[in-house]
Order: sequence, then structure tokens, then C-alpha cells
Amino acid sequence: MASLVRMLLLCCLAWSVRGTDEDPQGEDNSRPLLSTKYGKLLGKTSGARGTDRRVHGFLGIPFAKPPVGELRFAPPQPPVPWSSVRDASNYRAMCLQNTAAMEMINEYFKGSFKVPPISEDCLTLDVYMPADRAQDTKLPVMFFIHGGGLAMGGSPMFDGSAFCAYDNVVLVVIQYRLGALGFFSTGDKKAPGNYGFLDQVAALQWVQENIEDFGGDPQSVTIFGESAGGVSVAAQILSPLSKGLFHKAIAESGTAIMPSLMVTPDKTMIALNLAANVSGCDVAEIFECLKEKNEEEMTSIIKAMTFMPFPGTVDGLFLPKAAEEILASKEINKVPLLIGVTEQEFGWILPTMMNLSGLVDGMDKAMVESFLYALPYWNNSPSAVSLAMEEYFGDTSDPLEIRNKFLDLCGDIVFVIPALKTARYHRDAGFPVYFYEFQHRPSIFKDIKPDFVKADHGDELLFVIGGPFLDEFVGNSTDEEKELSKTIMKYWTNFARNGDPNGPGLAKWPQHAEDEDYLQINLKQKASQRLIHKRFVFWTKSFPEKMQKISEGSHTEL
Repeated sequence: MASLVRMLLLCCLAWSVRGTDEDPQGEDNSRPLLSTKYGKLLGKTSGARGTDRRVHGFLGIPFAKPPVGELRFAPPQPPVPWSSVRDASNYRAMCLQNTAAMEMINEYFKGSFKVPPISEDCLTLDVYMPADRAQDTKLPVMFFIHGGGLAMGGSPMFDGSAFCAYDNVVLVVIQYRLGALGFFSTGDKKAPGNYGFLDQVAALQWVQENIEDFGGDPQSVTIFGESAGGVSVAAQILSPLSKGLFHKAIAESGTAIMPSLMVTPDKTMIALNLAANVSGCDVAEIFECLKEKNEEEMTSIIKAMTFMPFPGTVDGLFLPKAAEEILASKEINKVPLLIGVTEQEFGWILPTMMNLSGLVDGMDKAMVESFLYALPYWNNSPSAVSLAMEEYFGDTSDPLEIRNKFLDLCGDIVFVIPALKTARYHRDAGFPVYFYEFQHRPSIFKDIKPDFVKADHGDELLFVIGGPFLDEFVGNSTDEEKELSKTIMKYWTNFARNGDPNGPGLAKWPQHAEDEDYLQINLKQKASQRLIHKRFVFWTKSFPEKMQKISEGSHTEL
């Protein structure tokens, strides 16, 4: 399950919501100059389609020292001031990662973006602010954490010009260490792990200390992210290190209780053994050995490890206890939560990446069982697989129906059930929760994805960031999709301002309270209740009860 989940989270970066490299969003020669406590920044001015508002962008701002040398596998340290004016008009290198994976995904989606360079010196962030902001006005801050399986991605993949131009907020897009460099753990104090999460904390601290220089309000910070970015948001809600650093949270298609994304220290040996095998290091001395590798050697190791099996870890510092323990004890950061999923999280990206061929023609139950038995999620239990097969497939023999139910099953166990459980935990802790299901299939995928695919994993992000108003997509989005993007951006920024997404001209979005209301987000929005309720009851009540009885029966026989 670990590799399955991480592969899916990688795939959210299959397309970019940034503009083209040439003349992005009508860039002009007006270069904004801004002073910070660390030094002066010379940014750029740009905009977005459909609006005359201009946006100042300051790109590649260091929020920590380069995590190299003795700072590899160490918590981030404050950045070093600079004396001359720093050029902040271009993106900086992404964190070290396997760019071949990104190139492969880009090819699947017939993409045309150029994969940015990578470097271990990557702890930077980008800030976008309205150019016409009144000097005495402090704007809400939205802090975006990118996805990519905690192994891939970076801020150059996300152009914030449209988001900032259409809604009066300050947008911060960060980078954090990925894969082995971000989440390597020996399961003890030598290398406790979670360096990528600690980078996110450092970036939040930087915002508290510096965002007023950019017109932002440090007392109104909303963290949001998609896929592994959603996992990161959910993890920050659980961490005592993040207390007081943000005030609202939006988790899109990612939670801290997704299978295998957060592990206890005793589960780290699988990744350690793999790292030892591909690096030539002795597993007993792997920490010291990897610290001595140069950047080129680390890049080769990362490529050899494919999808990077390094999850977040219960380290006793960033995460004091297992995620679900923290949620159950209500020991979380007290913030409103907006959370949701897409209609078909397991629609097309993951099956394609896993070489599950023939889905257009359907599946048979033997194919499904073979796939399910390969997942460690079931603990090699035939009874568990049998219960899931009975619940989802019954006596159907229609290949197309079996395929659709299979996609539902995989999406449920990885994304939807953890999201609904997380929403319940937050609601029961006494904090406002708003839940959504994104249901629109983007028109840009008309000739790429098969007709049976609905709203797939990551599809909402195109509209959240204002993709239809960026140069790369303006010719491919319909007028209705442009309105959808405006609507979603308004919901998100309303929530950032008020802790409530509702506002004039928008369909009413009820809180996710006892009736478990949620909003269906499509070209038209509609409130509904109890998303996949029957399946939720199965996974949270019927399935564990039946497995317990089976276990007790086995022990009785012994």
C-alpha cells in the first residue's frame, strides 16, 4: 500500500498550472523593489487573463540556510542576510528529486512544460501580492504546500498570478525537502526524520516574521495544499511545533491518516534497507554514509529508489504520537478546516502509472482479487479481501461495473474514508468543518482520459489556482470552467478571511455537522449530505467488527 499511495500522490503533478515560460501572463518591465529584514528584493510584475489587476511576484526567497553539508538530515536554520539587491524575478531550483518521474507523467498528459532544474539548495518560497494594495492594508495570507508524494514537485510548478489577481490576498508558495533528503529516518534520535515537515514549519515562521513587508497579515494565515500537500496540511494541524503559526487550514485530497503516509519508528527499516541497497552503504552506518555523499551521488540514489518510500514518522517532536491518536485525543491546533476529495480519486492517473491495462474494456473479479491481494493493507488476510469483494461487487459479473466499483474501492480506502474520518475528528473536537466533493471533469482532458473517468485526483487544483486564466490553459477552458474557477477561488479566499467559505453570489455551503452536509462542486454547486455513507459505515464499523469476529474465531479454534 505504501508504494501505491505514494505513486498516486506523485501523480497530482502530472500537469502544471503555471503559465508558459515565454512572456508569462503579460509580464511588464515594472520591477517592484521591496526591503525585508534579510535584504532587498527586486521582483517582477505580471497579471492574468480576464482582469486588469497586476500582481507583484517575488520568487526564490530563501527562508532557511541551504540544507547542505552538516545541515543535511538536520532541522532547518534561519537564512543568512544578503547585502546587495537580490533578483527575485525567477524561480529557483526545485529540491532534489527524480525528475524522470515528472517527465514520464508529463508525457502521459501530453504536457509541454520544461522540468525545472533541481538542487539540494532549495529552501525558498515565492510571494505574490496585489500591485494595487493600499499601503496601510493587511491582506489575508494563503500559504500553499505542493503535492507530489513527499518526493516530487516544487514552487516553479505553480504560478500564483491568477489566484492573487482575482482575489485580494497574499499568496505564499513554498518548497521543502523531499524523498530521502526530506524524510529519511533511522527511527531513533540519530535521524528522527520529518525534515520536510520541519521545513514547512520554518517557512511558516518566516511568514510570521516577514509577511507584513509584503502587505500580508501574520494573524490571518491559511495553509492549503493538495494530495501530499493536503497530507502536509493535516500533519501541521497535529504538530505542536506549528501552534499559532496559522489560523485556518484547507486539505485537498490528502490527510495525515492515509495508509502508510505516516509511520511509527519501527516501520522505517523497509526504507532503510532499500536505501542501503541502492547506495552501497551498510545499513548500520547508513546515516553517516549518506551524509558523506555529494549531490550528484544523492541524485543517483534518489533515481534508483524510484518512488521514494520515505513517509512521515512519529518522531516525538513534530509528531508526538500517531496521527489518529492525536486526532482522537483532540490535541490538535484549533483551526477551522475545509477538506474534501474528488469524485473519482482513483480514476485514471494511478491505474495508468501502475500499468493496469484494459480498463476501457472493464475488469473481471479475478483481476480485482489479484490486485487486492498484492496490497499489504490487508495484512495478507483472505478474509479481509473477501469482505471487501462482497461489499463492493456482490454478484455482479458486468466488466464495466466491476471496473467502476474497483476504482471506487481504491479511492475510498486511500482518500475518501480517511478524509471523512478526519472531518469527524475535527467536528467532534469542536472546530468548524466544511467538506466538499469536486465533481467536474476538466475539458482539457477530453482527448487524454477515457470517457469513463470522472473528476480524477488533482483535477480541482487547476481551478483552485486559477488555471483557466493562465496562458497555458486559456485556450482550452470553457467559459463555464472559468466561472467555476472564479467560484472556487472565492470559496477558498472567503474561508481564508472569515473561516467560512460562504459569501454573496455563492451557493450556500453548510457546515459538516451531525447531518454531515457537504458541497458538490461542479459547474453548478449543490449541498448534499452523508457522502458514500453506506461505504463509510462498512469501513468504520462493519468491516472492523467482522474482522474482529473472524480473529476471535481463529483464536478459539487454536
